[in-house]
Amino acid sequence: MAVAALGAVLAAALAVTSATLWDADSATRAERVGPHDPAPRDVAAIDATTAPTGPAVPRGPDGQDDDALEPTAGVPALAPSSPVRLLVPSIGIDTSLMELGLHPDGSLEVPPDAFPAGWYSGAPTPGAPGPAIVVGHVDWGGRPGVFADLHRLGPGADVMVTREDGTTARFRVTYVASFSKDEFPTGAVYGDLDHAGLRLITCGGRFDRTTGSYEDNLIIFAELVGSDDGPAS
Repeated sequence: MAVAALGAVLAAALAVTSATLWDADSATRAERVGPHDPAPRDVAAIDATTAPTGPAVPRGPDGQDDDALEPTAGVPALAPSSPVRLLVPSIGIDTSLMELGLHPDGSLEVPPDAFPAGWYSGAPTPGAPGPAIVVGHVDWGGRPGVFADLHRLGPGADVMVTREDGTTARFRVTYVASFSKDEFPTGAVYGDLDHAGLRLITCGGRFDRTTGSYEDNLIIFAELVGSDDGPAS
């Protein structure tokens, strides 16, 4: 399915249910540089009961942060290895990561509670070539979720992912953007990359009590800047 046509599908899916994360489509993934597994059929945001609070990162006219940083070039990607822990020191996130797959209908599985965050196993693993996908609830059941403070993150922030092979992939946030669920940026999130990228996704914007969902998706884009042996600290 072409990305343009897929946008219409995503727009419809985003308002469907609080149990679904988002909708997308892409090519099959090999354990090497190149395409990845099809993204979830339903790209709806993780819905909740209260809107996030705190200072928002300034946005440009296109939803992108005015201070967006250029990706770091020439950083070698890592071999695939499943992620086990995510740390974002500047906003106090330290969470284990659960594996998320697809339901039989093609919709993405979501974390069953406010914690932990989850990674989509159909995408590249963090540090490997391509866009790794990590999602989490902004809130759940009336309490803050693992990504409650994600809206405070800005360009230049460090994000670290400890992997099953014992290495830690170090990422730098390049830009932060909020998108209406009617305009979910499928290509920018799931499109193939010639380097290792990371996307952190949660809900944002106004909470519509009529539909029971947030109106926007908040997406953090980050690029690999290095790696370390051993777990992050």
